[in-house]
Amino acid sequence: MSPETAKSQETKTKLLEGALRTLTEQGIAKTSARTVASAAGVNQALVFYHFGSVDELLAAACRYGAEKSVATYRDRLAAVTSLSELLAVGREMHDQERAEGHVALLGQLLAGAQTHAGLGPATAAGLDLWIAEIEGALRRVLAATPLGEFTDPAGLARAVAASFVGIELYEGVDERGAQAALDALEGLGALVTALEELGPVAQRAVRHRLRRQSR
Repeated sequence: MSPETAKSQETKTKLLEGALRTLTEQGIAKTSARTVASAAGVNQALVFYHFGSVDELLAAACRYGAEKSVATYRDRLAAVTSLSELLAVGREMHDQERAEGHVALLGQLLAGAQTHAGLGPATAAGLDLWIAEIEGALRRVLAATPLGEFTDPAGLARAVAASFVGIELYEGVDERGAQAALDALEGLGALVTALEELGPVAQRAVRHRLRRQSR
């Protein structure tokens, strides 16, 4: 990589980080080329030079932020061996993302999607990165349970992601209610873990009963 290319990439990264920081700290209403450039420590003309518009920068920042967050947890999700463990990792992720301001960022992205055309698809693409990792973990852990052949991992992954998004936003107005929702999800995971620990005969009986009910 030439020095010019490296310098250009460094500036783009500063702008992406600056955009995420501005969204988190000041909100979508106060996010502009000037405020982002100030947060990034660069001239605001570079916003348009590198991204063409503020909306394009915000869309790129959304994808960039999601990729960084997902990469942080990818190995943990890949090592999950049960649904209860997956939900425990999810709760840890929730606490960490909230502490780092990512929950506030998500709220601003969802709000901004109403007025910034590029933010909707970019936010959805960022969530899809999470969904892909969750789906992979669900396929693996559910395959070992009687529920494996009766569930849709792709749809369930989206339901889990939507639940966590809702809980994260809900927590801003009712923290105790959000914590109760997380506790309920962990309780559900414990029930599935109990199914995993059944012996082969008991698991066959559960599968038989589920097949009869699904006809």
